[in-house]
Amino acid sequence: MKVLMQSRKNLFSSPGGDTIQMLKTKEYIEKLRIKVDISNELEVDLKEYDLVHLFNLIRPQEVYLQTKNAKNQGKKIVLSPIYVSYVEYERKARGGIVQLISNILSKYSIEYLKIFIRGIKNKEFHKGTKKVLVKGYYKALREIVKNVDIFLPNSESEMRRVKNDFNLKNPRYIVVPNAVDQKIFDYHNVKVEGLKQFEKCVLCVGRIEGRKSQLNLVRAVKDLPYKLVFIGKPAPNHIKYYKKIKKEAGDNVIFKDYIPHHKLPQYYKAAKVHALISWMETTGLSSLEAGIMGCNLVITDKGDTKDYFSDYVYYCEPDSIESIREAIVKAYESSINPKLRKHILRNYTWENTAEKTLEAYKKILT
Repeated sequence: MKVLMQSRKNLFSSPGGDTIQMLKTKEYIEKLRIKVDISNELEVDLKEYDLVHLFNLIRPQEVYLQTKNAKNQGKKIVLSPIYVSYVEYERKARGGIVQLISNILSKYSIEYLKIFIRGIKNKEFHKGTKKVLVKGYYKALREIVKNVDIFLPNSESEMRRVKNDFNLKNPRYIVVPNAVDQKIFDYHNVKVEGLKQFEKCVLCVGRIEGRKSQLNLVRAVKDLPYKLVFIGKPAPNHIKYYKKIKKEAGDNVIFKDYIPHHKLPQYYKAAKVHALISWMETTGLSSLEAGIMGCNLVITDKGDTKDYFSDYVYYCEPDSIESIREAIVKAYESSINPKLRKHILRNYTWENTAEKTLEAYKKILT
């Protein structure tokens, strides 16, 4: 079997959770003797491929034309939707004129406007961008969805959003959860060396952006006796937000712009708590990684996190400094819960993800 995986143009120049999801799925499914190529081009010759596996429904600028291309060439289409909605953040916490506009427009109009703005600001005007702007955001999504042969959502709650938003009656799908790499995040074999300043810290790994509410995290720990460490670059459209965080950060806050993924385990192991207090996460890969490395987790229940973490973690509200502070203190003062690590190892490994992905491939090809 030979598979082509496709996604957004800036998948590698502006990497995110979807980048890791695609690369790890490729790595582990190739262990099952499947040949996988990756392309972010829009109209590839597909004659040598059995199927096309697309990622990231909310970014239709590329996926729309990639779907049409696969359909025109008679190829089966698999979609990992990574289908999120940032509308609550846009309307409650974005700030400025964007928040005002977001409370007037529908959620699909908001996304349409963002595509237009990114096209100008980030020079993302290509053939796919123009097609979506002409067709309309929701119509483009609906056309993608109706041509999918099988969906691979990261959770049941994500699939419910897809079904509800596009009025799907009996879609074919298999839940393929996000995961951690046991070889890299091997608790017993990871050595913490040269990281004394990070020991027992509160850690936050991820891009710096408004929806992750890092500014409120800084405010919540301001008077606490804990060290807060950020690892991650600011998102391209959130530089002002990043500067505001740095301005408000106290002496107990450390910023590390970038750490290679394979070096993160020792930072997680050195920390006591990992906080990812987002307005929306399908999972939060860094939460899974921190949990398997022995951190207590502080997260929100926005998105699909409860499907993954149940009652093993400490929940808070992203817009409440008091709630964040209370969760941080509880997590920090509590013993590490070994059940969380066992829960992740049992359910969320890339080996499991690869097996379920292959099951989906076989299902539509036979």
